[in-house]
Amino acid sequence: MRRTLLLLSLLFLGACGGKYYRVTDTASGRVYYTRDVDTKRRSGAVDFKDSKSGAKVTLQSSQVEKITEAQYQQGIAK
Repeated sequence: MRRTLLLLSLLFLGACGGKYYRVTDTASGRVYYTRDVDTKRRSGAVDFKDSKSGAKVTLQSSQVEKITEAQYQQGIAK
């Protein structure tokens, strides 16, 4: 949990220009790709729109990684 919050903080502080994220649900292992992640500070949950399906997703336990545009394009093409 602390690692996830630290990672999210670093992502938001260092993010500029095009933003691409790979979000992994640590409970199921499912991987999502998105251009925007919203963190709920109190609960630690993350909200985002899955670029592949268009669905709005909320995860209580996740790992968020900033990725390159090429990795993002490859992920949504699968």
